Amino acid sequence: MLLKDIPKGQSCIVEKLNLPFQMERRLEALGMTKESVISVLNRKGRGIMIIKLRGARFALGYNMTKNITVRKVRETS
Repeated sequence: MLLKDIPKGQSCIVEKLNLPFQMERRLEALGMTKESVISVLNRKGRGIMIIKLRGARFALGYNMTKNITVRKVRETS
Protein backbone atom coordinates (compact mmCIF):
# COMPACT_ATOMS: atom_id res chain seq x y z
CA MET A 1 0.00 0.00 0.00
CA LEU A 2 1.23 3.52 -0.72
CA LEU A 3 1.28 6.37 1.78
CA LYS A 4 -0.90 8.46 -0.58
CA ASP A 5 -3.76 5.99 -0.02
CA ILE A 6 -3.82 6.17 3.79
CA PRO A 7 -6.88 8.09 5.10
CA LYS A 8 -6.78 10.95 7.59
CA GLY A 9 -6.51 9.75 11.19
CA GLN A 10 -4.91 6.41 10.25
CA SER A 11 -1.46 5.24 11.35
CA CYS A 12 0.90 3.13 9.27
CA ILE A 13 4.41 1.66 9.32
CA VAL A 14 7.03 2.50 6.69
CA GLU A 15 8.14 -0.51 4.65
CA LYS A 16 10.14 1.06 1.81
CA LEU A 17 11.19 4.43 0.43
CA ASN A 18 11.42 4.46 -3.36
CA LEU A 19 12.71 8.02 -3.84
CA PRO A 20 15.74 9.67 -5.42
CA PHE A 21 18.87 9.07 -3.34
CA GLN A 22 19.18 12.56 -1.81
CA MET A 23 15.48 12.80 -0.95
CA GLU A 24 15.54 9.34 0.61
CA ARG A 25 18.57 10.23 2.74
CA ARG A 26 16.94 13.49 3.84
CA LEU A 27 13.79 11.69 5.02
CA GLU A 28 15.92 9.10 6.80
CA ALA A 29 17.82 11.91 8.55
CA LEU A 30 14.45 13.29 9.72
CA GLY A 31 13.57 9.87 11.18
CA MET A 32 11.57 8.21 8.42
CA THR A 33 13.28 4.83 8.44
CA LYS A 34 11.98 1.32 7.84
CA GLU A 35 9.51 0.28 10.56
CA SER A 36 8.90 3.87 11.77
CA VAL A 37 5.28 4.76 12.57
CA ILE A 38 3.54 7.58 10.69
CA SER A 39 0.20 9.16 11.60
CA VAL A 40 -1.74 11.01 8.89
CA LEU A 41 -2.95 14.26 10.44
CA ASN A 42 -4.50 15.89 7.40
CA ARG A 43 -4.94 15.39 3.67
CA LYS A 44 -5.05 18.16 1.11
CA GLY A 45 -6.05 17.16 -2.38
CA ARG A 46 -4.42 14.42 -4.40
CA GLY A 47 -1.83 12.70 -2.19
CA ILE A 48 -0.64 15.83 -0.39
CA MET A 49 -0.66 15.28 3.36
CA ILE A 50 0.54 16.39 6.76
CA ILE A 51 2.01 13.56 8.81
CA LYS A 52 3.30 13.10 12.33
CA LEU A 53 6.60 11.26 12.54
CA ARG A 54 8.48 10.77 15.83
CA GLY A 55 6.68 13.73 17.43
CA ALA A 56 7.28 16.18 14.55
CA ARG A 57 4.85 17.30 11.84
CA PHE A 58 5.83 17.25 8.16
CA ALA A 59 4.09 18.16 4.93
CA LEU A 60 4.71 15.75 2.05
CA GLY A 61 3.77 16.28 -1.59
CA TYR A 62 2.22 13.81 -3.99
CA ASN A 63 5.58 12.93 -5.61
CA MET A 64 6.80 11.75 -2.21
CA THR A 65 3.67 10.02 -0.90
CA LYS A 66 3.22 7.98 -4.09
CA ASN A 67 6.72 6.52 -3.63
CA ILE A 68 6.57 5.49 0.05
CA THR A 69 5.32 1.96 0.69
CA VAL A 70 3.59 1.40 4.04
CA ARG A 71 1.42 -1.12 5.86
CA LYS A 72 -1.41 -0.40 8.26
CA VAL A 73 -0.82 -0.64 12.00
CA ARG A 74 -2.59 -3.69 13.39
CA GLU A 75 -5.29 -3.00 15.94
CA THR A 76 -4.70 -4.63 19.33
CA SER A 77 -7.46 -5.26 21.84
